[in-house]
Amino acid sequence: MKILYSCLSKSWGGMEMFTLTAIQQLLKRNISVELLCIAESRIHIEANNTGVIIHPIKISGYIHPFSILNLASIIRRSNYDLIHTQASKDLWLLVPALKILGTKIPLILTKQVGSYIVKKDKLHRWIYNRLAFALAISNVIKRNLLETCPLTEDKILLLHNGIDTEKFDPVTVNAQKVRNEFKIKEDETLIGMIARFSPGKGHEEFLEAAKILNDKYNSLRFMIVGEASRGENNYADIIKQLSGELAINNIIFTGYRTDTPEVLAAMNIFVFPSHNEAFGIALAEAMSMGKPSVCSNADGVLDIAVEGETSFLFENKNAGALAQKIELLLKSPETMRSFSLSARRRAVNFFDLERLTDRVIEIYNSLIQAQK
Repeated sequence: MKILYSCLSKSWGGMEMFTLTAIQQLLKRNISVELLCIAESRIHIEANNTGVIIHPIKISGYIHPFSILNLASIIRRSNYDLIHTQASKDLWLLVPALKILGTKIPLILTKQVGSYIVKKDKLHRWIYNRLAFALAISNVIKRNLLETCPLTEDKILLLHNGIDTEKFDPVTVNAQKVRNEFKIKEDETLIGMIARFSPGKGHEEFLEAAKILNDKYNSLRFMIVGEASRGENNYADIIKQLSGELAINNIIFTGYRTDTPEVLAAMNIFVFPSHNEAFGIALAEAMSMGKPSVCSNADGVLDIAVEGETSFLFENKNAGALAQKIELLLKSPETMRSFSLSARRRAVNFFDLERLTDRVIEIYNSLIQAQK
């Protein structure tokens, strides 16, 4: 089996990271995978460390006649069994290239991000008609596909993104490493979030909730993990400035970290305040680490967290409600222990990467066999 993965993005976030994770899983199964990406993008740089064959191209916008011809040549030479893209924008390059070749190679789209633009005109019907399946990473994305794209329900499969539940295992990860690094005392409760600095991730609500809690408790520390996304350094500066204006002196900005399991192990409570997340890999990873969480009651979060079982959900964008739900955990160590056990169990049962990779390969095999 030989697969071409496509992710023509210049950013570095959940979609791009999961693309490389998915590729690495297939390589582990001795499946041949190659990557189409934008030259000198972050995913191009990171992919150099995976062992995958890379086809970097230089494009911007949607219409690229030369790139389409170049891609058609790559597909013709490489004899792929299937093409899988992680971004709908890539279809504007992939579909014309496949049409030029007149090939019936199966084409799959994983829809990672919702769209507010209805795309059911004649040209979009021509593009989306070439898809074998669209994979939706959450129920909200599945609904979005039906509402905005010229796809029928039988062409859409629900398939969550997966996480490595062996890597994110609280039994095997040192919980003291990061706490020692940042001099977090044993009796201090560390409340943290992991997200790139991008509007809509809920940093403001996190800081405002921290201010409320600091007025009532003396033994708290707060942590924000992540870096600014491409072109969003100004937003990161605004958030750091806000923490100063709110006089939150017990907060740690770690920047980008590669030791996510150790970072999560250090936390006592995980907060996921995103306004409209399609899925939420960081939340699933935190649950795999057995972290009790407080999450916004919005979108793809509802596929992951279970109110009163793994998490407390708070009203989206409401910092006061977020603080109240965190306080419920602070006041009940028993609830924290219960949520911890349930979170780990749910992550293993529903979001384990090995199981989801098995499902992806099943889909690949069925399409390849049907095409033959």
